[in-house]
Amino acid sequence: MAGPDPQASATAAPARPSPGAFTGSVGSSVAAPAGTSTLRRDILVELRRSGATSPEQLAARLGASRTGVLQQLRSLQASGLVDRRTVRHGVGRPRHLYDVTPDAQVAFPSNYDGLAAGLLAAIGMVGGDELVDEVFDARRRLIAQQVKERLRERLPGDASLEDRVRELAVIQDEQGYLSSAVIGSDGTIRLQQCNCAIFGVASASSSPCEAELALFEEVLGADVVRESHIASGDRSCTYRISEPAEA
Repeated sequence: MAGPDPQASATAAPARPSPGAFTGSVGSSVAAPAGTSTLRRDILVELRRSGATSPEQLAARLGASRTGVLQQLRSLQASGLVDRRTVRHGVGRPRHLYDVTPDAQVAFPSNYDGLAAGLLAAIGMVGGDELVDEVFDARRRLIAQQVKERLRERLPGDASLEDRVRELAVIQDEQGYLSSAVIGSDGTIRLQQCNCAIFGVASASSSPCEAELALFEEVLGADVVRESHIASGDRSCTYRISEPAEA
């Protein structure tokens, strides 16, 4: 089932942009360096491999001009990805050596999806599907505490369901889900997520998606129905949200 297309008269509430990606906690994210040029990337790789190096050495190894290398080094230093130290050898001008900082790790490849999928498989081997469900349920409880605290900080106690969904969309967007609140002309409230930030894990097990559905029900205090599902082949994960039915 494809995700519902917002009606022409519907209004979508785009979440505030954030440079971060999903990290597993609300409001914590790491910004990746933008606009990385080929020379910029080559400099970072060479510094990672060789350690503290002078601009002259970098230029020689990379076949680039010293001026171009210095320009990129200054840019990297301003971004906090490279630092510089001065080395003095007797008389004469000191040498400047550049090296990567711990923050430069964001510029290098990572395999968190592979790690998460491997851990999920290992948990299943140890305790079967029941243990996998327990792990994701525990994760859901931890995230629910963080989301509830965020909602309390940002919204008044009597905030409407629409306002709560809009703020939840902001939170989810900060975690990399390309999330927005969509309010239909008839007042129907939907939370739409156009990216699955944990797709590798969600494709391997239904537990994280079921935990997400339960999370939204808990933090919103509402009835939540999933209408579309990226892991099932849809373009988005879309949830229709309404006030809880009276008992």
